[in-house]
Amino acid sequence: MGETRPVPRRESPWGITGENHPEPKAHRCNDRIEDVIQACFEGNPFKTVPGPFKLFWRCMRSKPGEEPTEPFTYLDLDPPKRESNTVKLE
Repeated sequence: MGETRPVPRRESPWGITGENHPEPKAHRCNDRIEDVIQACFEGNPFKTVPGPFKLFWRCMRSKPGEEPTEPFTYLDLDPPKRESNTVKLE
């Protein structure tokens, strides 16, 4: 996935110390698990969860860049796109 959504940050009682704290990056399958969590609240979980969970499982087992491109079931997000790695021959 080319673009990444910002990761929600939580305030810590210790705060952020020093300057060497890189911004966290969301896992590439983060939106898939969010879809599974949303499915838990959409009626009978035995019927709503299996579809999104299968896509999440496929995402976790895929190599980076080979994630499933099927649309999300419950999240209102654009489906992930595969970045084409084709080289133009001239």
